[in-house]
Amino acid sequence: MASGTSPGTPGGCSAQTWPMRTPITGQALRALAAALGAFVVIEVVSAAVLCVVAGWSWQEALEAFVVTNSAIGLSFGICGAILAWHRPGNPIGWLFAAGGIAQATSAFAAPLLIVLHEAGAAIPLQRLVLTIFSWSWPWSLGLFVPLALLLFPDGRPLSRGWRWVVIAVIITAPLFAMEMGAGPGAPDPSYPNGYLTIPFYDRLQPLWTFTELRGLAFLVLALVALFLRYRRGTETERRQLLWLLLAMLVALVATVPWGLVSGTPVAVLFTIPLIPLAVTVAIIRHQLLDIRLAVSRLLAWVLLSLAVVVAYVALVAVLDRFISAQVGRSAIATVVLVLLAAPVLPRLQRLVERAVYGDRNNPARVVSRISEQLATPDAGLLGVVAAIREALRLPYVAVEHEGTVLAADGEPPPKLHTWPLTYDGRPVGALQFGLRLGERRLSDADAQALSMLAAPVAAALRATLLTAELQASRERIIATQEEERHRLRRELHDGLGPTLTGIAFGADAAANLIATDPAQANDLLTTLRRDTRAALADVRRLVDDLRPRALDELGLVGALQQRANQLAWRADGEAVDVKLDVPAEMPQLPPAMEVATYRIATEALTNVVRHSKATKALVRLTVGDRLEVSITDNGPPNGRWSPGVGLVAMRERVAEFGGAFQAGPSASGGQVVASFPLP
Repeated sequence: MASGTSPGTPGGCSAQTWPMRTPITGQALRALAAALGAFVVIEVVSAAVLCVVAGWSWQEALEAFVVTNSAIGLSFGICGAILAWHRPGNPIGWLFAAGGIAQATSAFAAPLLIVLHEAGAAIPLQRLVLTIFSWSWPWSLGLFVPLALLLFPDGRPLSRGWRWVVIAVIITAPLFAMEMGAGPGAPDPSYPNGYLTIPFYDRLQPLWTFTELRGLAFLVLALVALFLRYRRGTETERRQLLWLLLAMLVALVATVPWGLVSGTPVAVLFTIPLIPLAVTVAIIRHQLLDIRLAVSRLLAWVLLSLAVVVAYVALVAVLDRFISAQVGRSAIATVVLVLLAAPVLPRLQRLVERAVYGDRNNPARVVSRISEQLATPDAGLLGVVAAIREALRLPYVAVEHEGTVLAADGEPPPKLHTWPLTYDGRPVGALQFGLRLGERRLSDADAQALSMLAAPVAAALRATLLTAELQASRERIIATQEEERHRLRRELHDGLGPTLTGIAFGADAAANLIATDPAQANDLLTTLRRDTRAALADVRRLVDDLRPRALDELGLVGALQQRANQLAWRADGEAVDVKLDVPAEMPQLPPAMEVATYRIATEALTNVVRHSKATKALVRLTVGDRLEVSITDNGPPNGRWSPGVGLVAMRERVAEFGGAFQAGPSASGGQVVASFPLP
């Protein structure tokens, strides 16, 4: 091009002249996170040095909130830096880092103001430091911490509707900063006022009341969001939320009395750093230990403590009303409360552990739940595993059979444990489950619960397998019946049909020739007789396939004896001694059962003659509550029998009557056993 510009660039300018924006790399974000954490540490160390320069004692620094603000700032700052380092895409780390800087700045500004004032520094500088002290820490409690709670643990609001709550926190955060920082006045009359104060501050009391209610409302909304996340979350998210719940319980139990009861030591504020520590562990290392155990113990202690406080107040009021002060009512109240609390704690602990660990200490309740699922037609194994997982609070439960998972509920952890399932002394499958995060082995309570649950689960699995086998057998029976119909249709259409058609045509031809050519007509009649006999043979063959003629002529025992005589020789010319062992009086059997018994016995004897090296065979019929037919031989063992067409057909015949079938090698030779329930 004449202008020498590259094509496609605006205004004909070269592409190299345009500034290129490069995204911030992960290394740069980690460097920023480390810098923020280091800045908080520098501020806290500087605050400690300034306290020494100002001549403050530990108690004076504690009462001036320098120590608590330093601890809170250090915990939020370092934890925020760690979170931002490992999870730079999660805003919680950056919010904590900002909150740590706000708290550490307040801790640094307090002794700095004292040092500057005693050194006679310029008034504008003192006012600036006082302004920084008053306006820095409110942003931590008014903005950064509520946002972190609303975005915990993945850094995103719970839903689109909750985005408006996040926006409201951001928009109204300056109100809390104004309430804390805009009030006129100084720590001492000799100190100047800070900047950004409001002269008519007292007349804005309704606004400050709204600000306090705003903070309380956002705290409640944050707790609601955490509760909803727990209800909807996965097992991992629930573990993370429990870490935060544990820290918030400790912090609330410690700080609520500090805000309501005068004389509570400032040291209770040291519990606030537990919140960023718990959040950091929850996001990065939530699987360190079984947090549910800690939460259950703490919940029991908190509930019991609240009960004791309420009971103490009530007892003191009653004793103050009815007993004189000389009796020593406080001592009596203490003794009574101790006696009442002793039996309450174990029961309270059981209630809390049930909420955390489920019904593992009450397997009978779990078995009852499993029974309810089994009684529900659409539940099946899926309902059983869901009931077990919910009852024991396990992250994952599944039932498997021969390596195939038949039903599962929950998210499978990296490592699975199995519990064998046996029915009637035989293994039928296994119960797979994942341990609760933090648990390295199966506890005794869980093992005892699983040992009691194994029997009903094995029975449910066995019933499911039998149902599946029955359904498959029914499908095979239907397919076999359909194939038999097609075979009969082909036999009639391709065999008997053309023969009868030829007979009809031959009869017509013979009738036409009988007067003009008697010799030719006689030949046609001879052919008709032959074809008719062939057709009759085809009909007999089809009838015998449907029901052997020998059964009608000789009965079941006679037909079996006839077939045994016919199968007295092996293919290699060796004789086979076939004997029958039948009852002296054979009851009348349903025709279909007679056919099935005859077919199974003759097929089994045919297999003996064809495939075994047996010299003896025994056909035994036993009649009681059931009809049992067994065919045994003395052939040498030749390994496991592979299911061929004959074995499949025998099994399907037995399945039609809901019977039992076994076939295979035994210690004395081959054995086929079929059992039919008698009507």
